[in-house]
Amino acid sequence: MESDELKDKIFAFVQAAKGKKKLKEKDIINGVSEQAAIEKDTVKKAMREMIDIGRLMYYYGGGSSSVEIPSEEYLREKGLIK
Repeated sequence: MESDELKDKIFAFVQAAKGKKKLKEKDIINGVSEQAAIEKDTVKKAMREMIDIGRLMYYYGGGSSSVEIPSEEYLREKGLIK
């Protein structure tokens, strides 16, 4: 599976849970690796690349962290969109 295809699967997985459940990094890695039959390290690396470019973001709140799709406001604040 190509990197872009894997990143699209990760994004779809996170988007499907949006508003229902806050996903931890481990939830995403385990869920996508089971769905796509890919090694967890490969999923983890692709997810980290997505976080680095701003397609996903870490969120800290209430004493725990989660991985979410960033809002347009957040992307503007970080200078990733105009």
